[in-house]
Amino acid sequence: MAQVQRPLIIQSQFIRLCCPRNARKTPAFSRARHHQRLHTSTVTDNDIVRLASLPLHPLTLADLVKHGRPPLTTSQLLTSANFTLSILPARLAHRIQSLRNLPFIVVSNPNISKIHSNYIHSLSTLLPWAEREITTVEEEVKFTEVMADLVQTHSNTISILARGFLEARKYIGPKDVTRFLDEHLRARIGTRLIAEQHLALHFSSQPHHDVMHDTEEEDSSFIGVIDTKLRPAKIVQHCENVVGELCELRYGVRPHVVINGEPDYSFAHVPVHLEYIITELLKNAFRATVESGMEREPIEITIAPLPEDSIENNGTGSGAQDAARDIDQGNTDIASRVFTSKPISTSPSSDEQIRPLAHCTPGVTIRIRDRGGGISPDVYPHIWDYSFTTFNEDQVSSTLAGGSPSKSGSGMDALSAISGAGGDGVNSLAGLGYGLPLGRAYAEYFGGGIAVQSLWGWGTDVYLSLRGVGKIDD
Repeated sequence: MAQVQRPLIIQSQFIRLCCPRNARKTPAFSRARHHQRLHTSTVTDNDIVRLASLPLHPLTLADLVKHGRPPLTTSQLLTSANFTLSILPARLAHRIQSLRNLPFIVVSNPNISKIHSNYIHSLSTLLPWAEREITTVEEEVKFTEVMADLVQTHSNTISILARGFLEARKYIGPKDVTRFLDEHLRARIGTRLIAEQHLALHFSSQPHHDVMHDTEEEDSSFIGVIDTKLRPAKIVQHCENVVGELCELRYGVRPHVVINGEPDYSFAHVPVHLEYIITELLKNAFRATVESGMEREPIEITIAPLPEDSIENNGTGSGAQDAARDIDQGNTDIASRVFTSKPISTSPSSDEQIRPLAHCTPGVTIRIRDRGGGISPDVYPHIWDYSFTTFNEDQVSSTLAGGSPSKSGSGMDALSAISGAGGDGVNSLAGLGYGLPLGRAYAEYFGGGIAVQSLWGWGTDVYLSLRGVGKIDD
């Protein structure tokens, strides 16, 4: 096969993000200093209205694995590219319309306006492709550059939005901010996942295999960003090391973790999502355990496979009661419509429940039990709040000046993180109280969830449940 000129923007950070660590090498184009500007089209109001009126494609884990196991053939890779292209423009337009539905004075805030501009930019890079089909490897390479640009452009969305809403706090209430963020961040999960999945499939496909891989890896368990043999215990051990170092750096001590249940159990899911959730939950458990003086007590983590017949026994036999809903994926555009006079209507697909690949879907429940004293009754109702929405003026001033808000303020919930984490970088979310709400969004996106049970004065049990993608044919 002739050598294909590959996009210069797809740098090693995207390879690290999307590809299994043992299946990559630095591509030749990563050594280049510059890349050509992406071809864009002007985004008009008519484009936004037209695309935002389209029903959103409910994203399932099955969508992400249906193109086959890597390395994809050229035909499979082009199918993946066209599937990605078919659903992203409408998703971006929905986010633009949602931002425009906010009060004008809020959208005028420089930070929120920046997010609006970022979405306009990403849509402008997709519009040149929107009315065509990707039919050659050369076109797919150029389209992959657009996907890489999209992921990079929106890498700091969460922290920028938080700063914007802090600055605009006089013009929008905390409950409205919470509703908007819940919806917006869930929609963002899907948009990034779609783009990152195609990036990963691109790098592991046959047309690009000579650049990305030293040897043929027939036993890889990855399909794009999904690990079909994901071991939760391995993720827990990795997160324990990371959080333990943070804890020891801050407090000088660290509790130890005991894993029981079925540590060898594996299922198919997105490792990055599980890693984020476990990191946030362990930070909460470590912090509470140390600050209550119980660091000698172990943090107990139990891994229990979800019985494969549990869905069928729930009544319908189709998994409907345990499936994710459009509201879990931020597809309803309800939160921002309260600021307009437009009726709140749902798309034709918005009432459909999102089922994974098989009706009898393997999954896992992970219990994290600590002796950190539990959560006080006055704080417990607010553990899913974004803490920054209830900062007092001193905390706001400190945060906007680049410092950390006082942890003694009434606005901080009992499960605040040791440090910021997530897709926006190491410290950009520190002290903003995004940890639990965003972790729950990741869990619920594909039909899972997080439940918290607190015994005040003793400790806390957190139950994380996740759905897999069912049986994947080889």
